[in-house]
This record gives sequence, structure tokens and C-alpha cells, in this order.
Amino acid sequence: MRQCDVFITEATFGLPVFHHPPDGTQIAKLLQSLSLNPERTHLVGAYPLGKCQRVICLLREAGYGETIYLHGAMIALCDLYARYGVELGKLAPVADRSKEEMQGKIVLAPPSALHERWSRRLADPVTAFASGWMMIRARARQKRVDLPLVISDHADWDELTETIKDVGAAEVWVTHGREDALVYYAGRQGLIARPLELAGYDEEEDD
Repeated sequence: MRQCDVFITEATFGLPVFHHPPDGTQIAKLLQSLSLNPERTHLVGAYPLGKCQRVICLLREAGYGETIYLHGAMIALCDLYARYGVELGKLAPVADRSKEEMQGKIVLAPPSALHERWSRRLADPVTAFASGWMMIRARARQKRVDLPLVISDHADWDELTETIKDVGAAEVWVTHGREDALVYYAGRQGLIARPLELAGYDEEEDD
């Protein structure tokens, strides 16, 4: 890897406690729950851009070939991915399907919709949420999540520290999250390190 003078990194999960499990183990949890509760809808909260499509692809990689149902807010972006050649398999809107039709189905929806009136049309839903924050039990309880799925689009502690080593920059700027721990780590490695404060750039609460 080509070395650079300054490396700028985010640090959403920049604490040694954060170690994300393999994505496959989290999808296995979802499919196991579906197998144990075939009469219930499994409602998965995921952000419409990126996370939704990633969860769909992980389900397909795990061998799940059934139709995956979508909240209306997910449809346009999934269509866009498909037009650009990302194979997502058979998708369908939840629309006005009955509770009986939704038994044993997987539905993806924005996190904000998990507990809205919209979800009442589903069959006794098991509520899941795909986010790196789901490794914190208090967050899962706060979000009223039955099935936390630790699937993150951010690097965890090991990935952050390994990248700093690989890049080989003499100076590290850290922003967006747990700056202090990563700045301290970089300093211990003999690097110049400092937090980078960006105006109007607050920490994302839910990955």
C-alpha cells in the first residue's frame, strides 16, 4: 500500500470494546429465528441506502431464496441497485397484504418504521435491527428490538488500528465518534495524532 503523509479516519466504533462479529453469524440468527417462529413476520430495520441492500445480499448468500418484502421507502433504491446489476433476487412491496400472507416472511423497513402503525399489518412481528450499535444491549432495549443484528458499515477497533498500521502515515486525524481512544492509540505508536472537529457533523446514533 502506498504511504501517505496524513491519514484521516472516522472513529464511530473507535473503542477496544467494539469487535463486530462476522455478518454471516448475524444472518444465521435471523434465519434460525424464522425457522423457530414460522408463523411470525420478521421485520428488519435497515437504512434504505446501502444497509438494506447489504442485508438482502447476505440473505441470498446464506441460501434464502424466498421473496423478501419491502416497506415502500426501500423500493426505489433497491430498483436502482438492480438496474446497476446488483442481484437482489425476488422482492415485493408489503402493500396491502394480509397478516396471514405475511406469516413466516422477512420484511425490510427503515428503522423509524419499526414501531409505527404501519407494522400492525404484519403477523405478530419479531423486530430486528441491523446496526453496529446492536452489540450494546441498552441500545437494543431502547429501540425495543427483539433480535439485535450486529451488522455495521463502520470499522471496528481492530479494523481501525490495523488500517492505521497499513497506511503508514506519519500523522493521523480522527473524527466522528470516539476520537480520544484512537488518538491515544496512534500517539502510543509514535504517530502525530489529533481529533478533527467538523462543524455540523454529529455522531450518528444508529450506524
